[in-house]
Amino acid sequence: MIVRSRSQTLALAVGIFLLILGLVRLPQLIAASPGILNIYTRLTQPILPNGPPHDEYCDLHQKHPAATTDGLVRPSITHAALLNTLEVMQSHFYTIWQGQWPGAIDWTAAVMGTQVSATLTAMTEAWRHRTSSTPSHAYTQEDQEHENTINRYFTQITTFYFGENAFSLRTQAYDDMLWVVLGWLEAVSFVTLHSALHYNPSGVPYDISNPPSLNSTQWYAQQFVPQFAHRARVFYDLAAKGWDTSLCGGGMVWNPHLAPYKNAITNQLFISASIGMYLRFPGDDNASPFTFKNPVRPATGLPPARAHDPQYLENAVEAYQWLQTSGMTNRKGLYVDGFHIQGWIGGKNGSTGTGKCDLRNEQVYTYNQGVVLSGLRGLWEATGSRSYLEDGHQLIQNVIAATGWDTRGTRWRWQWSGLGRNGVMEEACDSSGTCSQNGHTFKGIFFHHLAIFCGRLPPTGFIADDFITFGADDRIAAWHDNKCEGYGPWLRNNAQAAYLTRDHDGEYGTWWGIPAGNEHTNARSMIDEDGFEVAPEDGTDYRNKDVPLDDTWTLPDDQRRQHWESMEKQSEEMEMPEKSDWDPNNRGRGRTVETQSGGLAVLRALWNVVDSRR
Repeated sequence: MIVRSRSQTLALAVGIFLLILGLVRLPQLIAASPGILNIYTRLTQPILPNGPPHDEYCDLHQKHPAATTDGLVRPSITHAALLNTLEVMQSHFYTIWQGQWPGAIDWTAAVMGTQVSATLTAMTEAWRHRTSSTPSHAYTQEDQEHENTINRYFTQITTFYFGENAFSLRTQAYDDMLWVVLGWLEAVSFVTLHSALHYNPSGVPYDISNPPSLNSTQWYAQQFVPQFAHRARVFYDLAAKGWDTSLCGGGMVWNPHLAPYKNAITNQLFISASIGMYLRFPGDDNASPFTFKNPVRPATGLPPARAHDPQYLENAVEAYQWLQTSGMTNRKGLYVDGFHIQGWIGGKNGSTGTGKCDLRNEQVYTYNQGVVLSGLRGLWEATGSRSYLEDGHQLIQNVIAATGWDTRGTRWRWQWSGLGRNGVMEEACDSSGTCSQNGHTFKGIFFHHLAIFCGRLPPTGFIADDFITFGADDRIAAWHDNKCEGYGPWLRNNAQAAYLTRDHDGEYGTWWGIPAGNEHTNARSMIDEDGFEVAPEDGTDYRNKDVPLDDTWTLPDDQRRQHWESMEKQSEEMEMPEKSDWDPNNRGRGRTVETQSGGLAVLRALWNVVDSRR
């Protein structure tokens, strides 16, 4: 029995009385303080209503317009859902003392960092409309709340810089290295933009190649730009060693620990990373890591790397030209996974075989249709060639068709169309619940790069010495915007489908295409009866079923084969808790940080491409 003194009892009674008084007076307090009202509303109002299937949803934005009569941009339902999704991702899956998403593997963690930085960019761009529309705008409590939110998540990005498994990533596949490059370039871009919009009293655009010295008018985050840029540069230099002209006339090799395999993702990453380095890399004079050639000679470090080096642009142009002529697209206009070389044999007595990319893996993944989009957008900006934009729009249209967009609402809506069904994107492994961490990450990657591609084109270019960028005239800008606006209904369809997979904790599932509403009740029997069978491709799904340890994929050296087997242990399936209510998105690996990032990316694409422009 707990014994309390008279003073303790009195204090407890007073506390209960004050609590009751506070609840009774809460409406008056809210009415007296708009700041409290904003907080209370966000905490108590559902982000999106639970309701009918995604293909029957009403247009929420007719009831919640993005702009009010006072001209200030306010967060729409989509924007609120985006912030909620980010909060769940970081509070449920990120551990700040480790500086990591503990459930992620090395390369998916790099993608998670990219998604967070890109979401912060979307947040700060949305906020600038509010401040720029009123020149005499005074700093308010709402501004402070926004800046505190930005700083909170950016701090997590900085802890991830130290928590990232950079030493292990240096020895992994070339695509793993290039995810790191894109991630830290995204962080550099965010810091640059946020500093220019909110910490530059002169109004002069921030010049990434000539940053001012840190002072009270500059955001503290700028001190991290050299570190982020250095890591991007180190990993780009490592990955560039994968460019190989001895086989197939060029192209990036996927993995130095396996037989030569020239796949779509590594080449697309090299295109996007190269053009990203040309446009966004601020230069680097950090000489580490140092190398010791012998005990007598002093250590030597990396030479300085200049901003906007034309070599990066040349690499991007050459890599895209190779990809275009590689024969890596199928009859639907989608990128298949890649090529081996027939007759290639490694070792001392080996052979290059035909030396051509002639053993094609027909497997189709969603992310193979996405990463090149950001590269094409950057190539247009660096060259002014409209053909890059045309190629990107054609690829997006091919993807939309392959999700069964034209069959939605018909009796064939649940049939597999190549990248989904009923107008909703799927990975081939989604419906069976057999996706690995790799497969869980892919859809989010696609929508991240689509959002970059469909960003508004700059109206003017930039010239400084040998660094040139191009702007779009009114005709090109309108053409591009109209094309991207046309993707809006499809984007909303996918965002709403993804949103419906959330569980009671706000965590997203990987299978967005699961029927909603009344049809969901029959989903289990339909799955048991192979009602969601995916048409097989003549390919190898090594991303979800591991790399085959045969002569086509591996090197003859047993030690190299053992090395690869140890690398694959990173993605072994983890035990998932049993839940009483059957949910197809609890099968396999269940809900993960990677599936959460998919929801984050598709909502951000909907916001950036459609709803933020209303």
